Order: sequence, then structure tokens, then C-alpha cells
Amino acid sequence: MVKIAANSADDIAILRELERKILWLATWTIHNANHVRPNVDGLKVGGHQASSASMATIMTALYLKALRPQDRVAVKPHASPIFHAIQYLSGKQTREKLENFRGFGGAQSYPSRTKDIDDVDFSTGSVGLGVAQTLFASLVQDYLAAKGLGKGPEGKMIALVGDAEMDEGNIFEALLEGWKHGLRNTWWIVDYNRQSLDAVVREGLWERFESIFRSFGWDVVILKYGQLQEAAFQEPGGQALKRWIDTCPNPLYSALTFQGGRAWRKRLMDDIGDQGEVAALIERRSDAELAALMGNLGGHDLPSLIEAFEQARAHDRPVCFIAYTIKGFGLPLAGHKDNHAGLMTPGQLEGLRASHGVREGHEWDRFEGLTTPPAQLQAFLDAVPFCQRSTRRHQPPRIEVPATLDVPLQPAMSTQQGFGLLLNEIGKREDDFARRVVTTSPDVTVSTNLGAWVNRRKLFAREELADTFKKERIPSTYNWEFGPAGQHLELGIAEMNLFTMLSALGLSHSLFGERLLPIGTLYDPFIERGLDALNYACYQDARFILAATPSGVTLAPEGGAHQSIATPLIGMAQDGLASFEPAFVDELAVILRFAFQHAQAEDGGSTYLRLSTRTIDQPRRTMDAALASDIVAGGYWLRRPGPNAQVVIAYTGALAPEAIEAVGLIAEDRRDVGLLAVTSADRLHAGWTAAQRAREGGDSAARAPVEMLLDAVPPGCALISAVDGHPATLGWLGSVHGHRARALGVEHFGQTGTIADLYRHVGIDAQGMVRAAQAMVPGRPIRHLRAVG
Repeated sequence: MVKIAANSADDIAILRELERKILWLATWTIHNANHVRPNVDGLKVGGHQASSASMATIMTALYLKALRPQDRVAVKPHASPIFHAIQYLSGKQTREKLENFRGFGGAQSYPSRTKDIDDVDFSTGSVGLGVAQTLFASLVQDYLAAKGLGKGPEGKMIALVGDAEMDEGNIFEALLEGWKHGLRNTWWIVDYNRQSLDAVVREGLWERFESIFRSFGWDVVILKYGQLQEAAFQEPGGQALKRWIDTCPNPLYSALTFQGGRAWRKRLMDDIGDQGEVAALIERRSDAELAALMGNLGGHDLPSLIEAFEQARAHDRPVCFIAYTIKGFGLPLAGHKDNHAGLMTPGQLEGLRASHGVREGHEWDRFEGLTTPPAQLQAFLDAVPFCQRSTRRHQPPRIEVPATLDVPLQPAMSTQQGFGLLLNEIGKREDDFARRVVTTSPDVTVSTNLGAWVNRRKLFAREELADTFKKERIPSTYNWEFGPAGQHLELGIAEMNLFTMLSALGLSHSLFGERLLPIGTLYDPFIERGLDALNYACYQDARFILAATPSGVTLAPEGGAHQSIATPLIGMAQDGLASFEPAFVDELAVILRFAFQHAQAEDGGSTYLRLSTRTIDQPRRTMDAALASDIVAGGYWLRRPGPNAQVVIAYTGALAPEAIEAVGLIAEDRRDVGLLAVTSADRLHAGWTAAQRAREGGDSAARAPVEMLLDAVPPGCALISAVDGHPATLGWLGSVHGHRARALGVEHFGQTGTIADLYRHVGIDAQGMVRAAQAMVPGRPIRHLRAVG
């Protein structure tokens, strides 16, 4: 075990006092939430109490000694009370927020970049995601450094990880990606308390962890024994004690910890106490001293932790620290297998209060119960390296987006093809805008039409790597050259990694002071594979553009398993994500420009483009400001309904040809038929909801774009909507002004065939729209309606 060297005894004494204060403040925060201010629904703050206590020493060593302002930390979710307590001591959290822990507007139960006022680097909550985020943030830091960007020295990207959290598969997916990209400057500190929510973890798990991390090129530092234990091992009989500790099963160690010194004494004497030297070692210690010795694991020993962190800072290799801890350390419920959901009783709290010297009514006093003079404690906190910047969040200037995005329009194109051509045109530019665009894809770069962009802007790697095919003079469409100047990050087939990478890229402006314009591509149905990570990215307010293609049943013979139904609804429901599904490439050009601006706006967000591989005829028209505005707002009239309209068809995306055909077939037998192009069901619906809220709040003049669009539709008109996705995507349109509505869409997937076969099968072809019109608007038969075979 490494020994303390560079830290004075006075510093260690102050840190130990502050550690006690941090544990008390975190415990009181939880107790206050449950007993002083109980939640009205009866929900108890269980898991935080024991899980956060096990992290008190580690986080004290990190935040008050080891960290530098450029470092970034993802805090284990249940350690949030410890984090908030440290921030409170540092003057970055308020008593009011702590008193309202888990209440509306109070300190969050899990650290949140967007909801907490204190210095949260990465939101955590859904376990495993914050851990992987630090790995990808490190890769983004390397990307910036390779281009001479970034503010100040390189930082360590640090995750505080629960041992049970290591069950999450996305962590291991991220490890592989990190190995591919030569990961650096990343620390994962595993809180190895050997307890999960429901159980005690399997024996020998740390050996598996160590093997996995070493195989991916990480250093592994085992923090198993504290200095008290190390000293005892040097006494006569100490090696026998060490062997007993090493072979003790996890459940037994936890149980004895909960039972205390007397139980330790009996068990040790029964197992190894018949050896004279060992018996003497045990007998020299009181029950309290023996309990302190057996609880002095590496994760609870400040000098050992500080020295290990200092040694790791001396190099840039990724490091996994496996820190042995006791869940609930320092609390009466320490070690009990039920402590995850357990809460301290008022009596236990009063005993802890007494042991910490906290007077009633002074629970929130920052230095209450400590022996070091307050001025000395404050001076120590003022000198903490991590707190030497007034703010660690950056606000770089916006990147100017061109007034228009050029694309060489062809008579017939798909939106996926148009997307590739738009990126290719951007790739030709030599300005800051083009240099800030960075793309990434999970092994589908070519099949999502990024090939031309990558040929121009190359693939990123910290070191040059030649294209072997080009070097051997083998003809190839694509030049796969890797190097520091590259602007495409190629990922393996793991959508969780894609969205976590987009999250890291999309926070570059705040974390590292350099704005990037990230674009990720994937197949539309596989959004659902990475949905948790997508939601996590949006929750952090990461800013990026997501291009998903091919989509719906329109991909036809590519395979039934690749068809997507729910993704339009995901786009509508996902907070922080504006969803679009353009039909035409000129619409896409307008939307993509908006997305680049939206990613940089203070009140903006990310953008999802649902694209298609279907080639359709492109309109020949002038894109004026009014039309561009309508496209961004979510819809426009491709054919405005007449004053006596009986039928209006609203469509989105690749169904434009069928909708246009259906209008032509219906128009001979129904009056004034209208055709509404919906470019964003999400934006239309959000605008409608916002307008209703505004009117409910007293703004009677508030009007939504969809309301103004549908003002043109007479009250008795039938509204037919059609989408290559779930029919609920547009099914709400009839509610805007109370029109009769029929929503066509896809509710079942899996069939293969031609586009015509599948559209006919699910009822979204032109004939399906005509049948809906015939049923909804009685009258003479529509002459072009074919009988269903």
C-alpha cells in the first residue's frame, strides 16, 4: 500500500474533521427530508442513506484535495447527499435547497446539470450512463486538443461508480470503444462495498473487474486496506489477520461490521485466536478499536486515497480504482444487508448527533461540532484547488451559420441522399462553421450517406493512420484516412455509445469552452436500442443533431425487423429534442440550418431528423422566407383547401407521393380538397400545447401555427392524416378545431416486400386514403376507388 508523503498531518486532521461534517450534513439532509419534512406521498429517501455514507471518505479526498478545476466528475447517483454537502461547505449550495432535498425546487435526489444550482458536471440517475459519459468526455477532450482547441490544461474525467452499477452493459460497451480510441485521462473509482439493492455481491468480483480493466489497457489500483490495517499487518500475527480478511466471505464481513467490535472479537478468536500472536493482537484492542481496525478499509482511509490519486495524476493512462468500503460506514446501519432501503430512526439519529457534537437547532451550521477553529477550516476550504475558479462552466460565442445551406437538387431524390449532399457541400467550406461540425456513427457511416463528408473531412484519430487500400493503389469509393485533423468519429455497432458520445460532444461548449456542432447518424429503428442514453443526453441539455435513416416500412425489402413504428412518437415525447420528418430535400436544407442554430440557442436543444431512402420527385419552387418559416414551425399548405372543402389530407415524410395522388383521385368527386404537408408533428403539437397554456394563463390572443393552418379548414370538413409510423403521430390534429378525423399509419410491422406491397398492406397507400375519404364524406362514390381485393 502506498504511504502518505506529500500531505501534512495538519491537512489530514482537517480533512478528517470535514469528512465527519460532510457525513453529518448528508445524513441530516436525508433525515430532514423523511422526518422533519416528510413527502406527502409517503416516499422515503432510502437508498441514499447507506450508499452515500460509503462514499464520504472518497469524495472528501477527491473534492477537498485531489481535484483540479479542469477535472470533471460523474457522481454515483445515491451519493448525491454527500455531493450536495460538500458543495454546501464550499459555498455553492444553499441551506434552503438542502432543507428541501427531493422537494420541488430543492436539491435533486440525483445530481443534475439542469436542475441543481451547484457545480454538477454530469447528470446521473440511470445507472451506468454517467460512468460511460466520462469516458466519452475524455475522447472529446482529446478531439479538441488534437485541433488546438480547449481551455486550459487537460482534466481528468472521473466517475464514482457503485460496484453493483458495474452490471450495466453500456459500461462494457464504452470500455471497448475507449480502447479503440486510445482512451486517456479517465478515472473510474469503484465503490466496492459489496452490496447491491437487494443482495451482497458475488465473491471474487473485484478479480473479474481487475482482469477486465487490465485487458482494455487500464491501470488498476486496489485500495483494500487502510493505514490502521497496514500497521496491524506488521505486528506479530498480522499476516494471519490479513489472510483471514482476504478469505472472509462478503456476507460475513458485512454482518460482523453491523454487529460491531464484540462480534468481531468473538469471530476472530474462534477462527484464528488460538494462535498466541494473533490473540495478543486482538486483545490489545478494545471493542471500539477492533471495530475501527476492521472497518479501516482502503476506501475509508484518507491518506491512502489521497496518495493514490496523486500518483495517478502523474500520468495520462486510464485508471480504475477499486476502493473497498462498507455500505453505511459511520452510521448505525453500516453493513446490514437491508440498509439500501433502510432509514435511521430518530433514536439512532440522536445518537449520531451526540457522537458528532451537534447541538439541537444547529444542525445546518457549517462547522458545528468540529474542534478546529472555524477560521482555520474556512481558510482550508478557500484554498481547495478544485474551487479556485469562480465558474467551471463555459459560454463560448456562437458559430455563425450560413444564411442558406446549398444542395444540388435533382429531379428525384431521397431525403437521405439529400442529407449526404448537404453534408458534402458543408465539407467543401473552409470556414469556422465547417470546422466545428463533427460527425459520428455506429458502423453505418456509408449506409447513412456520410461517405462523401468523410472523404472530404477524414476520420479522427490522435495519430495518423493511412488508408491501406489507397496505399496499395486499390480503387475504392471511400478514403478511410485517420488523423488528428479528421472530423468523423467512427464507432462500433452500439447505439448506447452513439448517444453517449453525442451527449459528450453536445456538452463540449460548457465542459471545455469550445463549441462543436455534432451530427450522429444511425438506422431509425435502432433509436430504441439507445433510448435510455438518448434521454440521458437530452436531460443534460446536450446539443446535437440526430439523422435517422432509413425509417418506417418504407425501407421495404431491407427487412421487417428494421422497420420502425414508434420513433415519430419518441420524437414528439422526448424533452429537449425537436423532431422533423421532411418529405423534400429543400425542406431538409431549411430544417438542417435551423438545427445548427437551435443547437446553439440559449433556449434551444437537439434535433432529430427522420429521413428516408425512398426516391421521390422534388418540387421546383423558390424557398422564400415565409415558406421556410412554416417548414420550421411544422407545416404548410401544399394545396390550400377551398372555402367548401369536404376533405383535407395531412401527410408527413415519404408518403408525399401517395398523399398527392390521393388528392388528385378524390378531387373529382369531393369539393375543394386540401393537402397539408406536416414537416414536424412535434413542433406543431408543442406549439398548440404552448398556446393553450398561454390562453389558460390569461393571454387570450395566443395562437399556435397549427391553429392558424387549420383555420382554413371548414368546420364540416373531414381530416385524414397519414404517416409511415404510428397513427397517433398526427391523430390529434382533429382536436385542434374539432374536425372529424381519421388517422392512417402503421401499427404492425415485420412484413417484407416492395414499398407498394407494404403501403397497401398497412393501408397508407393512395387507395387507403381514398377509402378513408369515401367513408368519412358520404356522397356519390369516388370513381377512382378500387375494390379491396
